Amino acid sequence: MDKSKRKAIIAGNWKMNKTPSQAKELLEAIKPLVADADCEVIACVPYVDLAVAVEATQGSNVKIGAENVHWAESGAFTGEISTGMLKEIGVEYVVLGHSERRQYFGETDETVNKRTKAALAAGLKPIVCVGELLWERECDITEEVIARQIKLDLWDVTEEELKNVVIAYEPVWAIGTGKTATADQAEEVCAFIRAQIAKLYNQEAADAVTIQYGGSMNDGNADELLGKVNVDGGLIGGASLVAEKFAAIVKAASK
Repeated sequence: MDKSKRKAIIAGNWKMNKTPSQAKELLEAIKPLVADADCEVIACVPYVDLAVAVEATQGSNVKIGAENVHWAESGAFTGEISTGMLKEIGVEYVVLGHSERRQYFGETDETVNKRTKAALAAGLKPIVCVGELLWERECDITEEVIARQIKLDLWDVTEEELKNVVIAYEPVWAIGTGKTATADQAEEVCAFIRAQIAKLYNQEAADAVTIQYGGSMNDGNADELLGKVNVDGGLIGGASLVAEKFAAIVKAASK
């Protein structure tokens, strides 16, 4: 990490876990453990937990994020949630384009872009996820895949808007599998993402953007991953559901 140029961010992605009462219990356990963090701390929780999570974290340094948002302000989109709904209850961040949304729910780079633009227009801060499949890595087209995703997902996002965007590199083959990219692999792709941002915008914009690693980062490997200059934090899955493990990752990012 290079904290002189950009913000370090650790964000928990709870996925489809925790009822509202369980969410409150977990956040109450997390708060004192991360109170002195020298990085941004976020919990991205299921929709039904959001109101409870915002209330539970009032006055603390823990920010709350959603796990998705629709691009329309309202309308006949059964099961979807709008930016206005999130804003009114105090949500600040939103995860977009997660590999599980792409794999199971038909998310495309076009819809990720539409959601990203809508989130930014509403004053939300999107965490935009990119990453390659195992087959794509084995075929040695990781850079082509990432370059395409960055260009499409950030299409028509201005340099000023980019200041509120977080990018999460999550190799799909390391999501929920227990497999983790090596620190060198994570650094290589995060550096490539930064180079793509420089190409699309400029070097100053690239230096300022926070790029997280999101493939099975945990309390055991966080120190090594976060020690890399282009890895500015983590989008944490399973480890974010255990207060002590999540706090250990936050501690690593606070060094």
